[in-house]
Amino acid sequence: MNPAFLPLRHPHAGEKRVADFLAAVAASAGLEIEFQKVLPGRSNVIARLRPRNKIRRTILLAPHLDTVGADGTRFIPQRKNGRLHGRGACDTKGSVAAMLGALCELANSKSRPLETEVVFAGLIDEEHMQAGSRALAAGGFKADLAIVGEPTKLQVVTAHKGSLWLELATHGRAAHGATPQLGKNAVHEMACVVDALETDYAAQLRRRKHKLLGAGTVNVGKISGGTQPNIVPDSCTIAIDRRTLPGETDAGVCREITTLLRAKKLNVKISSTKLAPCLPLETDAKLPLVQQFLRSANQTKPVGVDYFCDAAVLSAAGIPSVVFGPGDIAQAHTADEWISLSELERGKNLLLHFLNSLP
Repeated sequence: MNPAFLPLRHPHAGEKRVADFLAAVAASAGLEIEFQKVLPGRSNVIARLRPRNKIRRTILLAPHLDTVGADGTRFIPQRKNGRLHGRGACDTKGSVAAMLGALCELANSKSRPLETEVVFAGLIDEEHMQAGSRALAAGGFKADLAIVGEPTKLQVVTAHKGSLWLELATHGRAAHGATPQLGKNAVHEMACVVDALETDYAAQLRRRKHKLLGAGTVNVGKISGGTQPNIVPDSCTIAIDRRTLPGETDAGVCREITTLLRAKKLNVKISSTKLAPCLPLETDAKLPLVQQFLRSANQTKPVGVDYFCDAAVLSAAGIPSVVFGPGDIAQAHTADEWISLSELERGKNLLLHFLNSLP
């Protein structure tokens, strides 16, 4: 589980045991193993299959190793009615198994690629700060195509929304609750801000649509203000989640929110939270390798998804990236998380079919 969601020194924190297990599996298949240290006690695990001849292209298989936490988390996997139940089964141990399984089979087959290098990178920290993919990109890793493992129901995804978390603050003047007319209520002003965001701004966003992703969204997810009922509050803050579309920028989002609120004579200070924003993804579906992968997956057109993932980080570093994996995002982060075993097997075979199609 990602340590961000657990108390300090929790026994289930971190990806190390998963990474060590995967390294042993990959080494037994003859793959070259490397650990990339990212955070204390947390490393990306990289397994590499080199081609017989000179490297002409590199394919990256990149699922993440961490999971979110939850009360009542079930760690012991259970097989039932053709499904595997347990924390992370869908998000994204299914992709981990399908991707490394395909690579190990490829390494042990006679059809090993002549000119294509295939790299498996089990990434840490996707569920929090994407530190694993950011470290891989910052380290100068290059590939001709990255297939990022997420539960897409085995559909090839070429676009996803980004996520920008912002904090908005209003400031007033404190006064005694018996004489509120002597103060300025920051909570009341923020209530007007929340209403403007959830009505006028949300409607403005619905008028701008992406062909695969639909419209961007805004959600006011947290509010805090005041100290006690008999004091006029002099400050109030909200935290919002703004899902962005390809082409939108963080600065542009802040400008349009500021413009809207100023037009309503609402005075707000906007700042970004400590979490790094995740950019939206849009990969050209006409790229030859993307087209080849679509054909291997028996898919004529790509799709888009609302959630963000490591694909945008790798794409921003110059690696054309798509998202693909077994499982349904509707099962992710749920108490009874599960994945279909037949879909898991089919996902591995589709990946193997694609890798075998490369020279």
